Amino acid sequence: MPFSENVKPHIPYLRRYARLLTGDQGSGDAIVRAALEAAVAGVTPIDRDLPPRVSLYKLLHDNWKQDAAAPAGGSAAQERLTRIPTKARQALLLTAVEGFSVRDAAIILSVSTDDIDRLTVEAQGAIEDGLRTRVLIIEDEPVVALDIEAIIAEGGHEIVGIARTRQEAVDLYRTNDVELILADIQLADGSSGIDAVNDILAESDVPVIFITAYPERLLTGERPEPTYLITKPFMPETVAATIGQVLFFFEPAEPAPAQ
Repeated sequence: MPFSENVKPHIPYLRRYARLLTGDQGSGDAIVRAALEAAVAGVTPIDRDLPPRVSLYKLLHDNWKQDAAAPAGGSAAQERLTRIPTKARQALLLTAVEGFSVRDAAIILSVSTDDIDRLTVEAQGAIEDGLRTRVLIIEDEPVVALDIEAIIAEGGHEIVGIARTRQEAVDLYRTNDVELILADIQLADGSSGIDAVNDILAESDVPVIFITAYPERLLTGERPEPTYLITKPFMPETVAATIGQVLFFFEPAEPAPAQ
């Protein structure tokens, strides 16, 4: 099979990673596109001796020369980002969210394995410092919901409730001060977590992390896509790291001026 065909299945996940780095769908997709175009043009070669997924992520970092991922117009988010070195964030995301081994993450970032261990500890500490929030869980599987609840509580966050259906989610949101939503896609009554989130976002601005066993179905590039996705089954550190990135980047929309 041609090397390009081996790489292709990993591109949706690279786009997810790039969005976590930049905090923005458009910016994340742009750096992925630039890296792929650089490889095609021979400007930034892709290492064909590495496993395809490792080579693809390494290509992104070899081509992306920025020192930091700064969200456009997000001064408060940028201020928070100054608390944590860029390499530390990258090391944490590669290992905790993307599931790379320490060895592969070291190859991608062109550092040592000892550096990766040190950077991930540094990043987790910086992210957890002062980032506490109130979370609504939308999940119809009791065991999964309990797992998520335990992870959130361990991170020092408050759980305002667990919704199993679209209507329960909207009702809980309306009766609680919710600052973050973790939502499954398929719910108990056959409704969609996406619909529940859209109902909520029609009323207010709140960050959302979607949880799904099939993220590639949502990362098609053919329609508006969720910025933050967690793949089932997930590791606790994946949830914790993703929450940290969302809270770092999220900027509430400015309220409309009074008429």
